Amino acid sequence: MHVLVLGAGQLARMMSLAGAPLNIEISAYDVTSGNIVHPLTQAVIGHGLDNAIEHADVITAEFEHIPHPILEVCEKSGKFLPSTQAIKAGGDRRLEKALLDNAGVRNAKYAVITTREDFTQAIEYVGMPMVLKSALGGYDGKGQWRLKESSQIDEIWQQMAQCIADSDNQAIVAEEFIPFQREVSLVGARGKDGAIAVYPLAENVHTNGVLSLSTAIADPALQEQAQQMFSAVAESLNYVGVLALEFFDLDGQLLVNEIAPRVHNSGHWTQQGAETCQFENHLRAVCGLPLGGTQLVRETAMVNILGEDTLPDAILSMPGCHIHWYGKEKRAGRKMGHINVCGGYSGELQRRLCALAAVLDAEAFPAIHEFAKKYAQ
Repeated sequence: MHVLVLGAGQLARMMSLAGAPLNIEISAYDVTSGNIVHPLTQAVIGHGLDNAIEHADVITAEFEHIPHPILEVCEKSGKFLPSTQAIKAGGDRRLEKALLDNAGVRNAKYAVITTREDFTQAIEYVGMPMVLKSALGGYDGKGQWRLKESSQIDEIWQQMAQCIADSDNQAIVAEEFIPFQREVSLVGARGKDGAIAVYPLAENVHTNGVLSLSTAIADPALQEQAQQMFSAVAESLNYVGVLALEFFDLDGQLLVNEIAPRVHNSGHWTQQGAETCQFENHLRAVCGLPLGGTQLVRETAMVNILGEDTLPDAILSMPGCHIHWYGKEKRAGRKMGHINVCGGYSGELQRRLCALAAVLDAEAFPAIHEFAKKYAQ
């Protein structure tokens, strides 16, 4: 079985590693250069979308922001999963909001802005404070504003107006500010036969809008809510593959913040913590194979490596620590890899995270240092 992944980043890389034991071969299509590359070595093995499609049994994607003409060609091949509808919804907040509404899934009150008049009406409808996000292109905290008081309106509008003018079909989505207690996410898979398997919820900590620390948690009440919403979204899309839903936890009630129609950063812990990792289950789903077990097999947390290309050698001798590098060139804030930390029970995981924090730089890894401070108190 040969799977073509649109996108040639770390998610394609990890799909390739997960697919090899199942004899699933992965190639990656760089949507910018048009090159077909080996997802591990980045060696160019071909060129052109038609060529890539011809040699693939299945086509999937590792990210949402794929040019629509490429999606349309892949859709016409009859090989693309989950669907262009799902990928477009993941890359356009307007479509995403409409999808959530149609699926009957709770999300924040919102309004779409393309003009100054729309902005004024959004302030009246949504209220302040509000969060404003570009409909297209924003991720990891980019393309976002917070409107807290009237004195900010003119300045923020100027920035948003420039954002709208700089891109075709751009808009801003205004959302009610949610005073949530924490952010959690659910990663799950839906097979071609409609079977659904979900992983335990993960609690997520962000630094400057980028995921820093993600820990699998056991919360039966929230898990049931999240699973119901996952099923509603997946069924409404007739989805095939791995899908992630990000939530705000507001006093025990979940609101969907975003969806990601792909394998997801907050699911990387499944590589060491679950019976079957998210990358293997995505491949199983799109290839028409039975889904693997998603149960937690050991307490696990994931620490993102942002903007760093080296780590202390001591980590390699620390029990329960597993390093995953992405083979990227160092750049400030860039996702360079992650560390999965495991323990036999929650107390052991906490101690191992604290031990890891002791050897990591506090400026480069603030979330795990904050965790260690709280645990020490």
